[in-house]
Amino acid sequence: MYIVILAGGSGTRFWPLSRTTRPKQLIALTGDRSMLQRTVERVLPLKPKRILVVTNALQAEETTRQLQGYRSVPIDVIAESAARNTAPAIGLAAAIIAAHDPSGIMAVLPADHYIRDEEALRATLLTGAHAAQNGYLVTLGILPSRPETGYGYIEADLDLRGEGPFPVRRFVEKPPLAEALRYLDEGNYFWNSGMFIWRADVILNEIGSHLPALHASLMKISFNDDVWALSDLEGQIKEIYQQLESVSIDYGVMEKSSQVQVIPVEMGWSDVGSWSALPEVVQPDTHGSVCINAAGHIAIDSSDCLIYADGRTVATLGMRNVVIVSTPDALLVCDRERCQDVKKIVEQLAAQGQTACL
Repeated sequence: MYIVILAGGSGTRFWPLSRTTRPKQLIALTGDRSMLQRTVERVLPLKPKRILVVTNALQAEETTRQLQGYRSVPIDVIAESAARNTAPAIGLAAAIIAAHDPSGIMAVLPADHYIRDEEALRATLLTGAHAAQNGYLVTLGILPSRPETGYGYIEADLDLRGEGPFPVRRFVEKPPLAEALRYLDEGNYFWNSGMFIWRADVILNEIGSHLPALHASLMKISFNDDVWALSDLEGQIKEIYQQLESVSIDYGVMEKSSQVQVIPVEMGWSDVGSWSALPEVVQPDTHGSVCINAAGHIAIDSSDCLIYADGRTVATLGMRNVVIVSTPDALLVCDRERCQDVKKIVEQLAAQGQTACL
């Protein structure tokens, strides 16, 4: 099995801790290892043939630095010259793998997700590999624990017996609350995790069927005898990416293909999409607050606060449902319900030319 880790995200909702050259996947929200490093470590017990990390030119240097200490498995860092969403990133990795091992199984994982039960993930990837060997596009569906309106859903056909994989009926965009409640009641809808397993040649064929322009560009790549000499591809990647459409693998392929199956899994998963997700990865205190990287938290008549303190002592007095993030050059204070809008701050900073804070 080959592992492909998508590590090119900008992580704007985690500003001011997340920055352009050091986004969410490259920072340590908890502990001393980044989310990328934790993603690599959780797949090492599978003994993959190689790990391919797809990032962008701005983050390639720091990504490479963080992965230098892992020696048991070859790790390649592929730098995209421009952000073009997940379909080109996955297609590029598939083309590289297929040039060496056309029927090789590749598991695609985001670099910035949290998974509490890592053994459950590994077992599910192995189950998915069997289905993928038979030509299916396999995706992991998270058993929903609440009527979440911030995630996409996968509707599965559960009529067949067993534990899956199950045929996918359709992919659903982020639903309104009433729909999310119905999905939870019906029991055959799962959160779309953005994790996949398939053969390299199969996903390339599906890209050819549904995204022919992308496929044609990928087929222009010429490889030397040493397929893994990826530095030789830098010029080709830059040339190809100038023409590519930005499109997700979900929209471009998965929603259109008839070969998709889903494996439901419960593994303590979170996409850690914004500061509001911290209670999913760190146990809140008795007042529902989470405080990370602080010398201490003095809480008086305060509850349900999310705090990242940059080594300082933080005191909150009469505060409810607030987010406080302190870094050496910026301070964020916002309502907990507005965490998804933090990206608007980044957009305004960019518009004002305040690049030092980006």
